[in-house]
Amino acid sequence: MNSFHSPPLQRPIKLTISYTHSCNLQCRVCYAGCSREPSEREVPVAEWMRIVDDAIGSGVISFMFEGGEPLNRPDVIDVIRHCGSRAMTRLRTNATLIDRAMANALRAANLGDALVDMLGATAGTHDHLTGMPGSHQRLLAGVQELKSVGIPFTLLTIMNRRNAGELQGILDLGRSLGAEAVGVLRPYPLGRMRENWDELSLSLNEMMAAITGLRVPEGIRLMQSWHPNDANCCWQMAAVNAYGDSIGCTYLREYVNYGNLRSLTLLETWDDPLYASLRAGDVERSCGACATTQGSHGGCRSTAYAFHGRWDAPDPFDSPLNDGVDLRKLPDRLRAL
Repeated sequence: MNSFHSPPLQRPIKLTISYTHSCNLQCRVCYAGCSREPSEREVPVAEWMRIVDDAIGSGVISFMFEGGEPLNRPDVIDVIRHCGSRAMTRLRTNATLIDRAMANALRAANLGDALVDMLGATAGTHDHLTGMPGSHQRLLAGVQELKSVGIPFTLLTIMNRRNAGELQGILDLGRSLGAEAVGVLRPYPLGRMRENWDELSLSLNEMMAAITGLRVPEGIRLMQSWHPNDANCCWQMAAVNAYGDSIGCTYLREYVNYGNLRSLTLLETWDDPLYASLRAGDVERSCGACATTQGSHGGCRSTAYAFHGRWDAPDPFDSPLNDGVDLRKLPDRLRAL
């Protein structure tokens, strides 16, 4: 097996907090399969603050709040404020709940930046994928409120069959809106996206063609995780779901549980043997070009496990490692979830 030869981290430096399993939208590409209302099982504010304190004490210097839609639980502002002056603090949001008052509250809480999910350049595509008429217009209004209070933002989109032809439009729109970057993300067979996989998935060749055909406007940055930018992020990441479970990465949410942070410390779950193995980059084969550009190798462990059922398998979203895997067809064991 190949291993990541850089000195391994002894402590996590980034923590993603999936603050709630609820959302005001019903996105067809949702990885969480969110409910409309927060569950009573979700971690309450006081415990989130204790988890944040433990994480900062353990060496975490960057927090990402996502969901679901984190602003569907307005008390997330209190937790963002709790860590905003001590660590880089980011928010992933659909932006539809951001009005001037919310933007001012986020600014006062020392939010560092926002990552806004835009699923289509046009209202027709975006609203179809979110399941809410008017959500595209509300997103644009929310982005303008972020801009008005000086919070930097990035647009994110999950590539799928419905929006692949609008990626250039999202890039151009990002430039005109004043986004710092646009991120084009791979689809993961999780949650509601898995349920809609037959309708929305693309082949690797189709995805690569869509990526390579993009023209990046001046003044904006394109982020994408396809070859040769396919990293194994496990080495630096930690994540916790809305119920307090330590899951390493939100894209591993259906596959792992390293223990619950309501009773364990973050470092206790960090020492889980599987977690340590994924961080070490113990893989059968990896892509040298991606290792050169990303400083890690093996690609994403979530998609490797999803399509092969083995943690050390090649990442089929990476062209040199695909080995003929048709990404439009899910393994039977995933369809049974």
